[in-house]
Amino acid sequence: MKEHYYFDNASTSWPKPEPVYRFMDEFFRSYGVNPGRSGHSLAVESERMIFETRRLLAQFFGFAGDPMRVVFTQNVTDSLNLALFGLLDAGDHVITTCMEHNSVLRPLYHLERDRGVRVSRIGADDEGFVDLDAIRAALRPATKAVVINHGSNVLGSVQNLEAISAIARKAQAILIVDSAQSAGVLPIDMDDLGIGVLCFTGHKGLFGPMGVGGMIVAEGVDIRHGRVGGTGVDSISAFQPDTWPHRLEAGTGPLPGIAGLNAAQKWFAALGRSVECTADSEAKDGESDAETLDHALACRRALARIEAVEVEHIRRLREGLEAIDGVIVYGPRGNRPQLATLAFNIGSIPADQAGEMLDADYHLCVRAGLHCAPLVHEHLGTAKIRGAVRISPGYFTEADEIEHALTAIAELAR
Repeated sequence: MKEHYYFDNASTSWPKPEPVYRFMDEFFRSYGVNPGRSGHSLAVESERMIFETRRLLAQFFGFAGDPMRVVFTQNVTDSLNLALFGLLDAGDHVITTCMEHNSVLRPLYHLERDRGVRVSRIGADDEGFVDLDAIRAALRPATKAVVINHGSNVLGSVQNLEAISAIARKAQAILIVDSAQSAGVLPIDMDDLGIGVLCFTGHKGLFGPMGVGGMIVAEGVDIRHGRVGGTGVDSISAFQPDTWPHRLEAGTGPLPGIAGLNAAQKWFAALGRSVECTADSEAKDGESDAETLDHALACRRALARIEAVEVEHIRRLREGLEAIDGVIVYGPRGNRPQLATLAFNIGSIPADQAGEMLDADYHLCVRAGLHCAPLVHEHLGTAKIRGAVRISPGYFTEADEIEHALTAIAELAR
């Protein structure tokens, strides 16, 4: 056996592309100074890289607005907190779902209790797909926002953003999207979808490090200051600047993490311009010269490649698990859209115990428990056995690792 068989990419993608490790080290060694505070050449180069990363991410997510509305945070939880607490007031109504992560559930519980925000939580079917008619029925005159988890971190089910966006737009509600699981795997065109606030994290599908995330805020959506302090601009003012991104970025930012996202964005583009990806995509988009592809199109091709690889991984795992006696598999069936995330249980073995045994005896790195999404497990009825085992392969997972995982789970089931 290998030392580790890593199947916890829904928590954090690992390993990262080699250019990410290399550029983070090189940049921090050469230009690891505080950006935007001083005018010397080192600080200017540091600020230049940060702006370039904002611009690349805006293109990656189909946002044609000002790149300065790409705001860096600690992670997607931080982004969602800033968005929800910065937008919602007493008397406002917000629609969300039972498929959400605690990064949405807990802020909304607090806003309900502490600020008088009214919340409607929409159910889902047994495969994790939200009822669109229920969202429509929940709309009220006071509905200010619809908050949706694009891809479930438990079941991998992918919600229909286009349809949900149409519902939100008709009601003039702000669509807030948690893209923690989908960013870097599925294409997200923020402008076409009419997303008001797109929240993302760096350490999952975007192949960056931990400690950096962000949000892109559409024109016309103004989020109140969530933190105040130093910005390096307008220091004489007693109050936080209203300009973007300074209105939401206070203090020194996560420079090494942003450098990692910068390198990862260029890795996506290089993958999309590779012979393998361009050969797959030429007939679809008509571009034949890979070197002329802009960042957005190159990354779109890379995402198609990554999704194809991960879909095949999850197909093989689902088929293998469903063939094992005693294994219960949850989530989407057939051709319904799914990320490379799968939840299962082995008979009546508590999920955490199964996870520990798979690690100890087979070196299989999975995540067992409630996955910070308690309403999903209440809906599935798995809370009573302490959740489920989640297996999540990634782009760098090898075929022999898939076979080892299936063998390990089959032996444990026997």
